Order: sequence, then structure tokens, then C-alpha cells
Amino acid sequence: MTTVVPQPSLPAGLPDPATLARMATALFSAVPGQSVAVPGVQAPGNFAPAGSPLTSPAGFGPSVPGTPIPIGQVPGSNLIPASPGSVLSLANRAPALQPHAQAGNGLPDRVVSELPAYEPRIGGAALGVPEALPSAVPSASPYYFLSPDMGHPAPSAPDIGSSLDALSRLPFAPPSDAARPAALPTPPVPQTTPAFYFVDAVTLPNGYVTPAKAGRNDVPPYAGSAHPAFDVNAVRRDFPILQERVNGKQLVWFDNAATTHKPQSVIDRIAYFYEHENSNIHRAAHALAARATDAYEGARERVKKFINAPDVNEVIFVRGTTEAINLVAKSWGGQHVREGDEIIVSNLEHHANIVPWQQLAAAKGAKLRVIPVDDKGQVLLDEYRKLLNDRTKIVAVTQVSNALGTVVPVKEIVALAHRAGAKALVDGAQSISHMRVDVQDIGADFFVFSGHKVFGPTGIGVVWGKREVLEDMPPWQGGGNMIADVTFEKTVFQPIPNKFEAGTGNIADAVGLGAAIDYVNKVGIENIARYEHELLVYGMQQLGAIPGVRLIGTAADKASVMSFTLAGYSTEEVGKALNEEGIAVRTGHHCAQPILRRMGVETTVRPSLAFYNTFAEIDLLVTVVKRLASARRNG
Repeated sequence: MTTVVPQPSLPAGLPDPATLARMATALFSAVPGQSVAVPGVQAPGNFAPAGSPLTSPAGFGPSVPGTPIPIGQVPGSNLIPASPGSVLSLANRAPALQPHAQAGNGLPDRVVSELPAYEPRIGGAALGVPEALPSAVPSASPYYFLSPDMGHPAPSAPDIGSSLDALSRLPFAPPSDAARPAALPTPPVPQTTPAFYFVDAVTLPNGYVTPAKAGRNDVPPYAGSAHPAFDVNAVRRDFPILQERVNGKQLVWFDNAATTHKPQSVIDRIAYFYEHENSNIHRAAHALAARATDAYEGARERVKKFINAPDVNEVIFVRGTTEAINLVAKSWGGQHVREGDEIIVSNLEHHANIVPWQQLAAAKGAKLRVIPVDDKGQVLLDEYRKLLNDRTKIVAVTQVSNALGTVVPVKEIVALAHRAGAKALVDGAQSISHMRVDVQDIGADFFVFSGHKVFGPTGIGVVWGKREVLEDMPPWQGGGNMIADVTFEKTVFQPIPNKFEAGTGNIADAVGLGAAIDYVNKVGIENIARYEHELLVYGMQQLGAIPGVRLIGTAADKASVMSFTLAGYSTEEVGKALNEEGIAVRTGHHCAQPILRRMGVETTVRPSLAFYNTFAEIDLLVTVVKRLASARRNG
């Protein structure tokens, strides 16, 4: 005789548990499975819904620890079954971009064997202390442990469909009173219904805790997102150069901080421009001029929306970040900086955000002052506050260091600059492709970036500036397009942005930048940020575990960059060894000599990540570095 247990009370509009069980079965059946060795797990009998890929085709029988357990992959999570008597373990999920079905994704290297380190949650609400759940499953009903997004950068997660969203918000109870945490006083569900628990953070065997951003634990998992989850293999197919072979090996592009590759849509858009729209802009009545002008100004509108600028006319096209900073230094700085004034930069800056200010200071008799950093590469805000005074005219800082990957608290730096009466410029060359940029939220007077850093063409970039600041600046170049009227006695200039776009600009590549922004928007910058963060955490962990490797730049908040040195080798030697395996990294000083010298080195090896990179590629990088390290120790 079967005893039917009363159902838990459900939020209005949600299906009953039996319906959800059917939904879960259908969901599991629709997604690929993969066998992954999970240490310490015994899995007797069927532990998954009938017909699910979670059930081994051969009929999963009793096993010993280490037996592969099929894991059902849904975008954004792992579903890890545990049958009666199992010692519960957890495999850290492969991200949504990295399906388990892909061979060699490096997942076994990231297996976690210590379950008690998690905090179980359902729908964002804590279920109780970790000890509330036993380490062995006491019931015949299967448990599924879902691991949501780790290191989540925003209060949203991929929308993976109504089924899982409903599951994530249900107050499921454990299948027995013994297993039920005190935080859930609801009756147990029937033995035939799986119990779902969410895991927000996991401690790896070496003590490393999978990071959760501030506030992450207050966000219900799978709260929905504007963009669906995506597959790294599908993304990679959009980038034709990733099929290139180097030294007979598949290209692994870890030089993204220098330049990013271009999706086929960008390549096609530029080709289309030259095939169907090629013309100069603004100054003709014919059809091609109208097409070219529409395409060019359409790209400006795309930039405006991408960085959340309030006015499209505040967006100025230049050749790149370097030209952008020079424009501000020569135009705004030339007009406003005087003898005795001070300009502040940080120790993290690229040469492009040092040299123009040095030149301005030398020409005007001003002083360049530097915000120091700590040994991890983090700016020292207290020291910055001491530098500010009534002589400070402008503060120019990077948002992400190209040499260390440090994410700089630019919003706070800008606010402090404004409080001192100074203007502020933010160099977004290394941030624009890795995180959401909102210039209104940052609050700076100028924001600059390069198109080729965000999957667009080279030779195109952007200066965004506040309208009142730009209108007060003189043009820095003279010529066609930027004039309203010219006589030999006087020139009247066009309003912004034309005032700063003298001559024939890089029209086709501006259009290409617009196409690159379209591509990033299609993928979703939050998806990109989340996936790249997980790649970075994994890569830093794996490289840091290699004897002889010194990680250069270990700030708590980083993006993309994994600079390191290897004892016994020059950085050039390491770069050449990696190149032999088809792995492209940058070696040298990265046009950031002051910060490397602050860290006690002249050069580093700099692998840098983008969202088309994979865990398998990181594993290959680590394998080569390990081989070099071993050869030096045994040589």
C-alpha cells in the first residue's frame, strides 16, 4: 500500500509537483548527457526519471567510487543524481557555453568531492546550514543538485525555459523528515518525485571557493535574462579564423587583450559596404552617399546605445583608444591645463594613457601624479584621495588593466575627481568586450575605446564625452567635413560630433564596428562576462598550481588577463614553446612598463581570454607550461 503524502503549498500559478516531475523528465530527455568521473560516489540502480539521458543505457548498476556518472546538462546548470546510499558529491558545472557533450572540455579536472561546503538554496532562499542535509541519501527518491551560475556578474541568469524556471522557484521538500532541513517545514513529497536543491558556491579540494559576486546569494537562480544561454561551439563557428592552423595545430587564440577576432557577420558587413554602399558621406545627393551616410550614422547610434550615452552626437569616431586620449589631451588639455596644474593617472596605465599626459604636462609646466597599487595590482584609493587637491585638472584611469586584468573601481575614482573639481577620463579599451559599460552610471566626462578590442575592425574607435565638455573644446584637427563655413579670414566649425571628425573618416570600419556591436548584443554581454569570468577563475587556478609559475596580478576583481612568469625561462621562450602548439599569447611589456616594474618584472607571458575560448584550450596551455616546468626541474 502506498501512502500519499500531502503536497506542499505552491505559489499561485505554478504546476503541482507531479506535473513538474513530468516537466523535469521531459527537460532532462531533451538535453545531452555525459559521463564524468565523480570521486566518492556510489550509484546503485536507476536514479533518474525513466527515459532520461541521466540513466545509463547499459543500466547503471552498483559501482565503486570513481565510476562515471551521467550528468544531464541544461544551459546554465548541472543536474547531479544521487541514489540511496550514495555519498553525495558535486561536479562543478561546465558553463552554459561549454556543453558536457564536447570532448575534452576539462570538466574532470574541476570535479568537486566535498559536498558539505555548499549552502543549499531553493529559489534564492537559504534552506539552512550546510549540515542540514546528510552526506548520504536516506530515501529511495532521487536527489538532483543543481549548480547555478558561479561568479554571476548581474542579478539575472540565462532564461533556460519555463520548466527549469518553475523548478527553481518551487519550495521542494526532501523526501523524508530525516533529510528535510528545518528551514522547510512543508510535508515531504511522494517518493516518486525528485527533490531539487540549488548550490550557490562550492569549495574545491584545494580550498579554493568558486566565487559568487557580491549580492549573488540574494538573487533567485534562473530569474530570467534578456538573452538565452549559448554554446561556445556555436560561437566559435562564427569566427572563421579560429579554424586556422599554426604549426599544424589548431589555433588557440589567447592574445585577446591585444586584439579580438572578427565574426563572419562583421567581415560580411564590411564587404557589403564596399560592394554596395562605398561612398564618402554627408556631402553628396546621390544614392550611394545616402547609403554610406545611413550606415555610418547607424553605427554611431549603435555605439550610443551600447554604452548608454544620452546623446548620439556625443559619440565621436577616431582611429582607436590612443587617438582618442590624444584628442582629449591636445584639445581639452591644451585649453584647460596651466602651469602648476596636476594630472592624475594610475600605476596600471597603458602607455597610451601615460605619454599624452606627460607631453601635455611638459608643454604646460604641469605635474603628472600617479595612483599607487598594492602587491596584487589593486589601486590604493586612500592614496588616491591624498593626491587630489584644487590643482588637479583631470584624472585619467583605465577600467581594466591590459597587463594585469585588474578591474578598477572607476565609478568611485570619477566621483572623487569631480568632488575635487577635476574632469575624469576612463580608458575602456580592455573593458568594452568583457562587461556592461554604462557611461551615465560611471559618470566620467570622457570614455574611450577601440573597435578591434570588441570584435570589430582595426583603425576605428570612439571618444564619448559629455556634450557641455565637448562643446567647450576646440577642434584638434582641421579640414573638410568639420566646417560650416570657411573664408580666408575666419572658419566656422560644425557642431559636435563633426567638429572632431575632420576629413574622410574610416567609414567602412565604423560600419563594421556597428556590426560587431550587433553581434555582441545578440550573444549578450552578461553571458559573455559570466562565461569569461569562469574561464579566468579556472585558468588562474590551474596556472597558479604549477611549480615555478608566478601569477602577476592577483586582484580580487579581474577580467580576461592571466599574466605570469615561469622560473628558469624567459617569457619569450615560453611564448615560443606555446606557439609550437598553436597557442598564441603575448609576451613582453605589453606597453605597460610602469606597472610591470612595480610588480618586480620587466616582461610577462600574457594569455588573455575572450568568450570563444574554452576550458579545453586552457587545459592545453596548462599542459605545455607544466611540461616546461617539469623539464626545468628534471633537466
